[in-house]
Formats: sequence, C-alpha cells, structure tokens
Amino acid sequence: MNVIETQLHGLLILEPKVFGDYRGFLKETFQIERYREAGIDLPFVQDNHSRSPRGVLRGLHLQKNRPQGKLVSCSAGSVYDVSVDVEPSSQTFGQYVGVELSAENHRQLWIPPGYAHGFCVLSEFADFQYKCTDLYFPDDEGGLIWNDPEVGIPWPVDSPTLSDKDQNLPSLAAIRSGNV
Repeated sequence: MNVIETQLHGLLILEPKVFGDYRGFLKETFQIERYREAGIDLPFVQDNHSRSPRGVLRGLHLQKNRPQGKLVSCSAGSVYDVSVDVEPSSQTFGQYVGVELSAENHRQLWIPPGYAHGFCVLSEFADFQYKCTDLYFPDDEGGLIWNDPEVGIPWPVDSPTLSDKDQNLPSLAAIRSGNV
C-alpha cells in the first residue's frame, strides 16, 4: 500500500495494492496490521454506504463532541473529496485537502477525528463508503458551509444539489469564534 502524507496533520491518501487480470481485480480495502503501520490504529465501529447522482454535494460534516475518524473510498463512479481543518488552535486551521476518489484510481482517504468532511459527485452516480471510528449521533452533528470564501475550496460544480441542512452550516469565522 502506498501512503501519501498531506499538509494536514494525520490526513493520509492511501493507494491499496490492486491485483488485476482478465477476470477483474482484487484489492484489500482494510487490513488491521497494514493500516496500523500507516498510523491508522483507532477501532472502526460503523460502516456507511451512500449513493448519490452527479452534482450532489454532501458536507462539510463533523461530529462536535464525539468526532469520528473516517476511512473513505468510492467504489463506483468518482467524487471530489475534501477535508478541512476546523480546530481553531491548529496551525493549519481553515486549510483543506481535496482529492479525487474513484472506482478507477482505488484511492482511499484517512480523515482523523476533528476534520470537517464532504464530497461532490463527478460521475453519473457514485457509491461512497465510510468506515467510522465512532457512532453517528444526530444531536452531535456540526459542520462548515461548503462554499465558505475564507476556505476557498474550488469545487468542480457551480450549483451543487445540497440538503437544507448543508445549505445552512456555519462559516469558518463562526467556528473560530466558538459561536456554533
């Protein structure tokens, strides 16, 4: 497995080994020892799978009091996946990493607890998987508005399809001031 470090502490792009031939391919999507060697040693307690059509943007989400680490990947189609440092005391507060995850490139992204996360669908549809290190608690949900100009994420869609909730997430300035 190839492990690519990013400018955000602990955030990793992972490229699992893919073994393919005329029958298709096989890849190991998780193996505890290999991922532990890469620095991912929190236990996973919940797996999620979403399917969304082109232009859907989900995020940027986080859990406020029980942050989740997430190992994410796209098994069908492609997405532009983004993680933002939203810890006000961090030296990289407000910085983001964006990476394309697709069925073709087989990449995964490890997002440590404490980052806001979201993605938008680039293909006709995308199947997206999350392995999470804590359970999801609806009352603990928070996030960052997807188009905050202070963060400046160059999303590859101009007018994404958003949930009502995602249209009303707070700004980075509100997170910085603790008014969320």
